Amino acid sequence: MTSERNAAADVILHIGAGSFHRAHQAWYLHRLIESGDTRWSLSVGNIRGDMNAVLEALASQNGEYTLETVTPQGERAYERIKSITKVVPWAADLDALVEAGAAPECKIVSFTVTEGGYYLDEHDKLDTANPDIAADLKGGRTTIYGALAAILDARAKQNAGKVTLQNCDNLRSNGDRFKAGMLEFLQLRGESAVRDWMIANTSCPNSMVDRITPRPTPDVRDRVKAATGVDDQAPVMGEAFIQWVIEDHFCAGRPAWEKVGAELVESVLPYEEAKIRILNASHSCIAWAGTLAGLQYIHEGTLDPEIRALAEAYVTEDVIPCLTPSPLDLAKYRDVVLDRFSNPYIQDTNQRVAADGFSKLPGFIAPTLSECFARQVDPNATAVLPALFFRFLERWHEGKLPYTYQDGVMDPAVAHGFFTSSDPLKAFASDKLLWGSMAAGDGLERVLRAAVARVDGWLEKRA
Repeated sequence: MTSERNAAADVILHIGAGSFHRAHQAWYLHRLIESGDTRWSLSVGNIRGDMNAVLEALASQNGEYTLETVTPQGERAYERIKSITKVVPWAADLDALVEAGAAPECKIVSFTVTEGGYYLDEHDKLDTANPDIAADLKGGRTTIYGALAAILDARAKQNAGKVTLQNCDNLRSNGDRFKAGMLEFLQLRGESAVRDWMIANTSCPNSMVDRITPRPTPDVRDRVKAATGVDDQAPVMGEAFIQWVIEDHFCAGRPAWEKVGAELVESVLPYEEAKIRILNASHSCIAWAGTLAGLQYIHEGTLDPEIRALAEAYVTEDVIPCLTPSPLDLAKYRDVVLDRFSNPYIQDTNQRVAADGFSKLPGFIAPTLSECFARQVDPNATAVLPALFFRFLERWHEGKLPYTYQDGVMDPAVAHGFFTSSDPLKAFASDKLLWGSMAAGDGLERVLRAAVARVDGWLEKRA
């Protein structure tokens, strides 16, 4: 399986060729190429073999695919995306991916490996007990760190030149946090020469990415064929809204993304903080609450007055005071986000958005709890979110969820252990992975108990 069209002078290698990348970063580069700027092209590949069918489909279509977008009013648009000029075939040794990343024409290596794919605690320290990290510290290539260690080593040995390492995942300070994890990984592995080369020859800009992109269902392919006549084997769909805010810290050049709508800034912090706390955390709130209420889709929960009120109260009562002052109109941003979630045409599932709670609680929700406590304010509205997850997780423990729950960071034995202990909520509130320095604190347990009581009362009313 290979696919390669005429390559431009400069190349971006993207690791993680899933739906989000193809609806977001690849779209921006496509638009730039369509405008006449053909100086950059895109190569894509994966670290793991769980998406080989998508890679094979893309390769059979010379990297091209159709993007379907839909507005909250149901207006659909179709665009043939042509920015991918090379599809890197997957193999367990990742040799082809390393070769692509080590090529001198590769100036940016970008990646989307999900929030849990960085294995970092609240202090940006690697979870070295994780089997994937442990394997890669012994020379494996099963994580972003193992893959990039091999790419950086090859670039250093081949004198391939500087390269920007561009994180495109939903992590606060994503470039800084990845860099901390990568440098620690190289140090723990004894790769001091590669570590020194990375410090001297790479940059890791922070960024904020946004476009709701559900997992494609078979009807996407059917609609694409009906609308365009093309039987696309790898279509992707997302909402019409799109945003990309990037710190302009590139050490080997970059595409002129600002010409096609991306925002290049000195600091991405206020944008990503608003997005992570208002959009991402509210999304999870609606998914967990919707699941508990017997709903299947995000828009159903958002249109439910009680569930929407939970998300609105969380943002209004706790998040906005924490993030003020801000360059954004936070109340307006909240309303836009909830309107986007209410789009019935996206058909985004609670299953997709409810995933990875063990990454989302510490990443999206715990900071607001911590800052409220620091201001000596009980974060009662925010506490409802982990309370919803607690009851959601209890149903998982009992085998009563209506779907398979996926969590790349959760240790199932630990999670089951919460509910076999004498005081499940106390065990949940004492977990260091979830709560960091707040774990086992009186304040956290107090507000969680009150919030769980509220959630239980709400569920009883709906029963």
